[in-house]
Amino acid sequence: MTTREKGYALCVENRGAEDLEIRKVYRVLHDKGAAATGYVRVIDESGEDYLYPAAYFVFVELPQKAKRAWTANRGLAKRRRSSNKPLQRAGARVTRSGR
Repeated sequence: MTTREKGYALCVENRGAEDLEIRKVYRVLHDKGAAATGYVRVIDESGEDYLYPAAYFVFVELPQKAKRAWTANRGLAKRRRSSNKPLQRAGARVTRSGR
């Protein structure tokens, strides 16, 4: 098996694969053996790669800026996310039209 990166794929189905999220983009690795049998090798959030039916995905081409963001240091992103403080908008007002 070769693990050269192939690209990115959008999940469009997850029947029987609850660990996949529909409408989520995943990194895909090149795997000729898997492709020959109708599967694709996908990397999940844990960094591990697994085989899933190719029909569950639509391959997409990401812009360079998105690719750089995807491959950026994930440790930094995890630290930023961990604060979990709600966003507050000072002076925000909700208005309804027609009333």
